Amino acid sequence: MALPLPPGLTHSEVAFLCEMEMVTVVPRQRFESISLLSGDTPLLRPPHRAQLPLWLALLLKKQRRANIVPPPWLHPASLSELIHHETKVDPAQFSAPPPPPARSDTRHPGEATRGDGAVRLSPPFLRGSTAEAPAGFLPYHWLEMAETLLAHAADDMAAPAGEVRSLLRDLVEVRAAKMRASSAQLGAVGGGFLDLTGVGAVELAENRAFVLGVVDGARRIGASAEVTRREEEEEGGAGFGEGGEESDEDMGF
Repeated sequence: MALPLPPGLTHSEVAFLCEMEMVTVVPRQRFESISLLSGDTPLLRPPHRAQLPLWLALLLKKQRRANIVPPPWLHPASLSELIHHETKVDPAQFSAPPPPPARSDTRHPGEATRGDGAVRLSPPFLRGSTAEAPAGFLPYHWLEMAETLLAHAADDMAAPAGEVRSLLRDLVEVRAAKMRASSAQLGAVGGGFLDLTGVGAVELAENRAFVLGVVDGARRIGASAEVTRREEEEEGGAGFGEGGEESDEDMGF
């Protein structure tokens, strides 16, 4: 009999979903448009940049037909700024996610349009991993995107891969400690809510069991305290009825 799977997604499943994220590539050869379920890909004409899904960009990279442009937030300067913000500027909160685009006049694969023709974007696919993404903001799939690019396109990084990996490791440790501290505080107070704004997909998947365990433990402690309080109230009420009230015999009736 197979064991039940844990709730939520695994690391590999989240990385698979990340392959739908759009990245910027610089083609080495000319390629015509390809019809996909999400729409037609743009024409690839070197040396002009284009945006493709990560899975297609990795395929072209393995075939040495294109190079992947790393997103600005993956540069060492941006990673150092994020670590400084997480540790010094606002140690209690996670760094904010990238802001949504204010306007877009063109439709790309995977984007739905409303009746008025405006592009409707929804998290987590907000083009936070393209070359046009703002620096200093971590998208929803930031960790698995960084791991994939370092594994398959390390030569395309703006800095040595070892330096980028070291900064990513520091950032992961800082955010993991912040997640544990937030969960422990939630369990200590026994209520309230946990602000997960800016937390990535892998971070949610890996900490799901821990956070749920803390919440369940806090709920049980609260329920036990409530039962104890009710028992004490009942015992106090019974004691008052037995010794605090005068009977008819004591009053001479």
